[in-house]
Amino acid sequence: MASRADQILHAAARLFAERGYGATGIDDIGAAVGVSGPAIYWHFPGKQALLAAMLTDVSERLLAGGRECVAQAADPAAALDALVRMQVEFALEEPDLIVVHARELHHLDTEQAHRVRSLQRQYVDVWVDAMQQANPRVKRPRLVAAVQAAIGLVNSTPYVSRLPRKSLEPLLHDMAIAALAAV
Repeated sequence: MASRADQILHAAARLFAERGYGATGIDDIGAAVGVSGPAIYWHFPGKQALLAAMLTDVSERLLAGGRECVAQAADPAAALDALVRMQVEFALEEPDLIVVHARELHHLDTEQAHRVRSLQRQYVDVWVDAMQQANPRVKRPRLVAAVQAAIGLVNSTPYVSRLPRKSLEPLLHDMAIAALAAV
């Protein structure tokens, strides 16, 4: 069972994605997890801290997962395939976090936003390094653009019409691999 803090983060992500950060109050988040709004303060000092924890956590998880994909891969192509599969899984499992990140990152203070962006750059670098190994003659800026486009393609899933997962998952995978191959 998820910890209370994890339940709060999950409920807040859903509410922030549905209503927006500004339109969601601490009482709303508490009600979504079956506690009073003030009980949230046992876990997070405020709504902004909750948002920062949410976006930092997902960025750390993606970075760790990306590093693990590369470490376990037999070669650069396998690493890229594993990275794409991981990103697709994330996008299909946690679309609320994609929406919250895209819309609400600006609510973080400078230090919090810097931390999240730093983690994201490191995550992109994991992909770019794998791309560089697979495509040693391609210049880094082109690889960065391809990686960001492929991740963006996968992360667009919360905004597109829903196909059944069994159809959408391989479609996203194949499209992201094709985008990476276009370098």
